[in-house]
Amino acid sequence: MSEYQPAVEKIIKSARQNNNSYMKLQELCDDIGCRLSGSPELEQAIDWAVESLQKDGHENVRKEPVNVPKWVRGKESCELVSPRSMAIQMLGLGGSIGTGAGGIEADVIVVDSKEELDELADEAIQGKIVVFNCAMPRFSETEGSGYGSTVIYRSNGARWAAERGGVAALVRSITAYSLDSPHTGAMRYSGGPDVKKIPTAAISVEGATLLRRFQNRGITPRVKLYMEAEDQGEAPSHNVLAEIVGYEKPEEIVVIGGHIDSWDVGTGAHDDGAGCVAAMEALAILRRLNLKPRRTIRVVLWTNEENGIAGALNYFNRHQDEIHVAGIESDSGGFSPEGLNLDMEDKQKESVAEVQLQGLLDLLKPINASRLRTGFSGVDIGQLKPMGTACLGLSVDGRLYFNTHHTHADTVDKVDPKQLTDCAVTMAAAAFVLADMPKKLGEK
Repeated sequence: MSEYQPAVEKIIKSARQNNNSYMKLQELCDDIGCRLSGSPELEQAIDWAVESLQKDGHENVRKEPVNVPKWVRGKESCELVSPRSMAIQMLGLGGSIGTGAGGIEADVIVVDSKEELDELADEAIQGKIVVFNCAMPRFSETEGSGYGSTVIYRSNGARWAAERGGVAALVRSITAYSLDSPHTGAMRYSGGPDVKKIPTAAISVEGATLLRRFQNRGITPRVKLYMEAEDQGEAPSHNVLAEIVGYEKPEEIVVIGGHIDSWDVGTGAHDDGAGCVAAMEALAILRRLNLKPRRTIRVVLWTNEENGIAGALNYFNRHQDEIHVAGIESDSGGFSPEGLNLDMEDKQKESVAEVQLQGLLDLLKPINASRLRTGFSGVDIGQLKPMGTACLGLSVDGRLYFNTHHTHADTVDKVDPKQLTDCAVTMAAAAFVLADMPKKLGEK
């Protein structure tokens, strides 16, 4: 990979002297705001992205239509009624039904795990609001965030509570650090048509632990939950695409991108505005430097990652006959890049690709982005894995990500311009090398 060192050095130098990633982030997040699937703001953001990509001079800039779910939050509240009156900070979970006009008032039963719920008799749960007080562990350099072990309560808590006779479910927010801040996210009513649907919301860490302390002291808390949440079916949306067309093998494609939708709180700056603008600016850096690779580099901004992945599924169905050599997704925030995660269907090719990628990443040592890991690459790009695509996830310093994830606080001020620049540099360098290598990634 040493032959690509001059190009990578140019990318780093040029981007650090001049790039528009932070300005793009402000235009997307400050000027447009949150971008929930089905909202006018999401379509405004999609039109902005098309205009921005056209302004940067890219080829084949276009929108591709996608139908997406439209869930509307409405007004909502959670109130501690007994043993005293107090507002509990909450956010309804995406996909939840509402409570009805009168709300739901009931006693609370608090459990710290699914196992604790399973040990309770049905009569201890029936007619109660079930609170899942599962604590997310602190970030670990070796184990990561612990997100996977706790997000299952957000996804499945309503179903688990309903199966035992619960009338609503409240889930401790998926974060290890809180200033009384609730974190929203998607839930699902899986299990078939006979499963009863009950309302569900996330409450702050402080609210969940308060309810647990009351219960530990033999006090039964009583809570009133009100949610106007409503599923309004489907709405039209779009994926956004733009390209630098390869000069030798234009039919072979390297994809880079992120998801342009967000939740309806905050402005989705880290999740995933940063990923979108890093990919957009990566393409712009290469075009300004006139670095045209053998293969085509395509930016894809997927719609509806947060509550349905309709954009990624639509892209797969529409483009499955094309040759996707590799894809890089950025959906872990715009923090300092550390390298890439690799995931391939063919594990023999993955072993070959590891060696090749490490050579590529060694070129990024000047920005400390040279670490390679195998494993999860990303929800959107992962849909291309069955096609034989080498799926790559931009790995970043994730210590702070879940402090503001899916909250009102996911705003532009949390994103460091230099770190965002280095994300764009990493995507630009990796995409260029992968698109210009004589052989496909994973081929000997």
